[in-house]
Amino acid sequence: MIDMPSPTRPLKIGTRGSPLALWQAHEVRRCLMAAHDLPEAAFETVVIKVTGDMVQDKALREIGGKGLFTKEIEEALLDGGIDIAVHSMKDMPVEQPVGLVLDCYLERADVRDGFVSLKYASIADLPEGAVVGSSSLRRRAQLALRRPDLKLVEFRGNVQTRMRKLEEGVADATFLAMAGLTRLGMPEVARSAIAPEEMLPACAQGAIGVERRIGDDRVAALLEPIHHAETGQRLAAERAFLRRLDGSCETPIAGLAEVTGDQIWLRGEILRPDGTAVVSGERRGAVAEAEALGVALAEALLAEAGPGFFD
Repeated sequence: MIDMPSPTRPLKIGTRGSPLALWQAHEVRRCLMAAHDLPEAAFETVVIKVTGDMVQDKALREIGGKGLFTKEIEEALLDGGIDIAVHSMKDMPVEQPVGLVLDCYLERADVRDGFVSLKYASIADLPEGAVVGSSSLRRRAQLALRRPDLKLVEFRGNVQTRMRKLEEGVADATFLAMAGLTRLGMPEVARSAIAPEEMLPACAQGAIGVERRIGDDRVAALLEPIHHAETGQRLAAERAFLRRLDGSCETPIAGLAEVTGDQIWLRGEILRPDGTAVVSGERRGAVAEAEALGVALAEALLAEAGPGFFD
């Protein structure tokens, strides 16, 4: 028998304060309410300021690549200030603090990147010398590889901030994840969605994860019914790939796993930060071997790339 949260003893959900992060926290709450027939009052959303949101005037790589959007939330989880933490999985470091575990994922949404511009309909429509803004090293490296004629600039902020920057002429185009735009009810902001075959997404893009304390059996039991197994299988491969590559905000890495029946197909690529080279590959195998496939693909790409590839 699970000790259910209640209005007098609510389950505290930790999250960042952006509109998208709040949507994700509320979606986890909605899933838990439906799974356990609980009222909204049985939950409390706790907004926690994180370094990545507080420092907006520097590139992510300048303020330390890993944990920029998670560290303060995980500290609150370890301290007992919250009961669960909700994360965008593409922001999550592959190594977690001792005492925490990630074993609950909601069903993954659209993995594609969205092309956003007030003037142009697609990457192909951008004229020579057009300015494209992005804070993602992966997106910048992928774009530099395909269109070395474009000018790439640092571009951070939420959807509204980035749209304002486009209106002010800071850049001609940018990218936003389709999953985030759809969740915010703004899919039309993207002029086009970019197929993975054209631009492989970030590992775990489109997935929401719920983190908890190891040994918290009550919370584990609460989360079990809302876990989406296939998403977990896909992320096991992608995050093992990322872990073997020591992936962070400072390394351009892309990866996508797809599941059909009991088989998994993993594609991955690593790029030089300036977009002058890319090494890509794929692996197929049984879903049960998802993590091993991720490690094997990473090792194959590293061997082909050679030392100093990311320098």
